[in-house]
Amino acid sequence: MKTTRTLFQDGDHKWLAIVRDPDKPGYLIDTNEYLITHGERGLLLDPGGAEIFPAVFSALSAEFDPSALTGIFASHQDPDICSSLALWLEFNPGMRCYVSWLWASFLPHFGGTGDTFVAIPDEGMEIPVDGLMLQAIPAHYLHASGNFHLYDKLARLLFSGDVGAALLPPGRDGLFVEDFDAHIRHAEAFHKRWMGSNEAKRQWCERVSGMAIDMLCPQHGAIYTGRDVERFINWFAELPVGITGG
Repeated sequence: MKTTRTLFQDGDHKWLAIVRDPDKPGYLIDTNEYLITHGERGLLLDPGGAEIFPAVFSALSAEFDPSALTGIFASHQDPDICSSLALWLEFNPGMRCYVSWLWASFLPHFGGTGDTFVAIPDEGMEIPVDGLMLQAIPAHYLHASGNFHLYDKLARLLFSGDVGAALLPPGRDGLFVEDFDAHIRHAEAFHKRWMGSNEAKRQWCERVSGMAIDMLCPQHGAIYTGRDVERFINWFAELPVGITGG
């Protein structure tokens, strides 16, 4: 069963994490989903695969009216990111899906029409949620060739997709990183194999190092907070990627 946790709230502006399911089948990779609400509207980040749609929909509905979702942000094209798209659109056909221009003609295979997709240019763009402006941050080749993260300057939160992801063993279900050195061992092989470019990694680290980030929220594993955000960026900057990792 998936549940929600509040990461940030300031008046009518809120971040919810729809957290990992300890009872999921072992053959599925576990995922985090995130909901940003502002005013009366919301944006769902990487809503997950079709097989977990009922669990995500139920957890979200307990906190927010899903008919008030204006859109979905898809960091890239993978099935664990947005193969549930057709199910969300069946419930709310007017939703938009923000995704790299590179995938705007691929994701319709999951569902939707040409009007569903808002193509994000390589340099990024602002994404509105009821007057709040979020920033799509380039993260190309980390790991997809067209890849974006989403930054909320007001909340000081960065949704980082697969960057920061850790494949945690059973029983390690905490929402936040508690012991960085122990945690990062579960992230190393994943990043070496799945992150495709050291130059792209360097550019990303330089870009986000200059941003005010209180939480770095990946799609898999636990959330980095406080000093662990900087520790992760520094660790990632030094890690050779694009190799198998053993």
